[in-house]
Amino acid sequence: MSRVITALSVSADGFITGRDPRPGHGLGDGGVLFDWYTSGDVASGLFPGFTLTAASARFFDAVGGRVGASLAGHTTYSDSEDFAGGAPHPTAPLVVLSHHDLAPASERQHIVTTGLADAVSLAKRLAGDKDVALMGGVITTEALKAGLVDELVLHVVPVLLGAGRRYFHELPEHVGLDIVQVVPAPDVTHIHYEVRR
Repeated sequence: MSRVITALSVSADGFITGRDPRPGHGLGDGGVLFDWYTSGDVASGLFPGFTLTAASARFFDAVGGRVGASLAGHTTYSDSEDFAGGAPHPTAPLVVLSHHDLAPASERQHIVTTGLADAVSLAKRLAGDKDVALMGGVITTEALKAGLVDELVLHVVPVLLGAGRRYFHELPEHVGLDIVQVVPAPDVTHIHYEVRR
């Protein structure tokens, strides 16, 4: 059965972008969050051009191999310049949740304007027996509020960005987490949590 996960790079102070993220400027000044994608000598088996440390490659490819569809909000989609007509995952389709009608940039993209539950439902259908990966802090927070998230993966980069967009926004109550795995690497620590029900 398809699960809903989120697996994003995050600074030690909780930001998934730097200052001034916007279309044409991507993550703002937060590009350091992805330096670990190319800091090693082990090629990713899933993402062409990624050369990770051995510890990161094993963990990253294991999580990435589970993804059958990605789900992003409109802001993440716009700031990523429509993912150049593709998707953040090399093989999985992309579902975009938007408050406004917009044309998908390719057949790999699907636009949903009828709410989060419908977007997750479509992403699960597209994912088949694989998982749905959430992209972005607001969509992750809203999915947590709705009880739709099964697992969280934080790729914690040892930097304090000081500003940007947060991974997690205000929640109405505590969300309990169980640690599944912690994988330290030279330039990132991968923390995998199960959401406690």
